[in-house]
Amino acid sequence: MSGQLTLAIDQGTTQVKAMLVDEQLKPVAETRRETKVSHPQPGWVEKDAAEVLEAVTGAAAELLTGAPGPVRSCGLDHEGESIVAWRASTGEPLTPVVVWQDKRAGEILDELGEEGRARATAASGLPCDPYFSAGKVAWLLAHDASVAAAREEGDLRVGTVDSFLCDRLGAGFATDASTASRTLLAAPGDAGWNGELLELFGVPAELLPAVGDTVGELGKLSHPSWPGPVALTARCVDQQAALAGSGCVAPGPVKATYGTGVFVLAVTGPEPPDPGSGLLPTVAWRIDGRDTFALDGGVFSAGAMLEWLCSELGLAADPEQLGALAREAPDSGEVMVLPALAGLGAPWWRPEARAVIAGLSGQSSRSQIARAAFEGIAWRVADIVEAIEAFQPVGALRVDGGLTREPLLARLQADAIGRPVEPVQADSTAIGVAALAAVGSGLLGSVEEIGALVRVDEPVQPALDAAAREAERERRRAFTEAAAELGR
Repeated sequence: MSGQLTLAIDQGTTQVKAMLVDEQLKPVAETRRETKVSHPQPGWVEKDAAEVLEAVTGAAAELLTGAPGPVRSCGLDHEGESIVAWRASTGEPLTPVVVWQDKRAGEILDELGEEGRARATAASGLPCDPYFSAGKVAWLLAHDASVAAAREEGDLRVGTVDSFLCDRLGAGFATDASTASRTLLAAPGDAGWNGELLELFGVPAELLPAVGDTVGELGKLSHPSWPGPVALTARCVDQQAALAGSGCVAPGPVKATYGTGVFVLAVTGPEPPDPGSGLLPTVAWRIDGRDTFALDGGVFSAGAMLEWLCSELGLAADPEQLGALAREAPDSGEVMVLPALAGLGAPWWRPEARAVIAGLSGQSSRSQIARAAFEGIAWRVADIVEAIEAFQPVGALRVDGGLTREPLLARLQADAIGRPVEPVQADSTAIGVAALAAVGSGLLGSVEEIGALVRVDEPVQPALDAAAREAERERRRAFTEAAAELGR
């Protein structure tokens, strides 16, 4: 043991986590910074890019300054499909971060027409949904005056949040293949951006970051508040980081990360998958130019739905207390919740859908509504697990993220999927990007070695029998279909 540490920077939707991790993937120190999300117009979701940069540099500075040992390298994960535009010459943000939940790109997708959308899906393997980065970039190019001016001056850069951070912190204007695979501007198996997709969305390639490996020698990050530069040896989407951090590095186990949304991923192997079931083919990671692929499906409102029930309906002070309230009810009393504040993601892909609370009666209680919200999340995850199983066998579901601290959710999830639920560390996203960085720096010999180091807690077994589960699945499908129609 050399005692060398890896710095993990986990840039998420509502907060930045930084963590120092040892060679056994055990956290040594950690810190967090909140980042505020705003909704300036219906369907718009934004946050301040400068605030994100400050949160990242401040969190890293705190850990690097007080590190109990040498920090060998750094891994950076980020929130995926969110994008920002900035000046190439100064790094000054020209726009807020347009968050992955943002829906303004719907008008861009409508303008493509049915034929254009079909072409985009055929080339990328992804549905034409505002969730992905392409429509957001095209919208900024078409509608933002500061972006148009910088483009005219030849001083514009547009990219996902990782490329903005790396550009500002000295590692160059670049991203990785896992990120590119989730933009609608890249085709599975391609080395970089896809010419047909760029032309379709009207996005010049020179405005976008270079696409490279997920792990390896990716440059150096530095900031005046840090004691010195640190080698960047991993860069990826947060969900891919959580996939590694859950030890799901080969086909079989599936991971679900419960945060603002829930994102379910399963490694498939070296060939691009063609699921044909509402799931996304995505790059898990690229190493030495070779891709490992995964299937991906997202529930766009999970923690966000619970937060809304607390802040807007006042059911509880916070999601933790909402969980305690939900545990007071033995059942939901026919109350059903569709968690769709940001539309329906996989496998439905109905961006126009809205969240629904149904089945209320004069006897419905606060605790039953709270329980129904957790049930709604669990059954939406079951939608995705079922779609993955149609493509390849599913073992246990490994779960992580802040919401998994609520014990009721694990029990409901096991019942909904009829399989064991295996909790892993709540911060497996940060652990995962640190693990990938350890591979990139040579502390670990391969991604496969990560699996042996991940601690898996006692599994939660399903208690619902198969007949009852299938009856409830049918009831949930009918409810989701009917509720989704309300948004049309």
